[in-house]
Amino acid sequence: MKKRGFGIGKWNGPGGKFQPGESPEQACKREFLEETGSKILDMKCRGVIEFYYDTKPEWNQRCYIYVVTAISGEPQETEEMLPKWFDINRIPYQDMWEDDPIWLPGVIAGGNADMAFYFDKDLRIFKHELITSNHHTNS
Repeated sequence: MKKRGFGIGKWNGPGGKFQPGESPEQACKREFLEETGSKILDMKCRGVIEFYYDTKPEWNQRCYIYVVTAISGEPQETEEMLPKWFDINRIPYQDMWEDDPIWLPGVIAGGNADMAFYFDKDLRIFKHELITSNHHTNS
């Protein structure tokens, strides 16, 4: 559960912005540690999602999607988020971002998420499409 900032009050995975010189993999590992207190031991890139906001272009962003298959330590609550495990058949999509039910089930099933989402002035999706990504790695 995101506790502050962008996305407050929504269930979301750990994440954040790159620091200078960081790769997506390094940023993912650092943000996961900062937000949960746990260390990633194994992960795989499963795609890139681009977000475009008609009335808030400063919110436009590219997100790298990683599936983490091994961690060290049990995730703990931090100032940023309250982690919680969900049964794979009981993911609370109604309390997540509007795009999550579109791409997350495919990733959970072993696929990739290479998509772009376009949001209107009311922050509702008015269009989404597949994109081409070459960012998949074995990290």
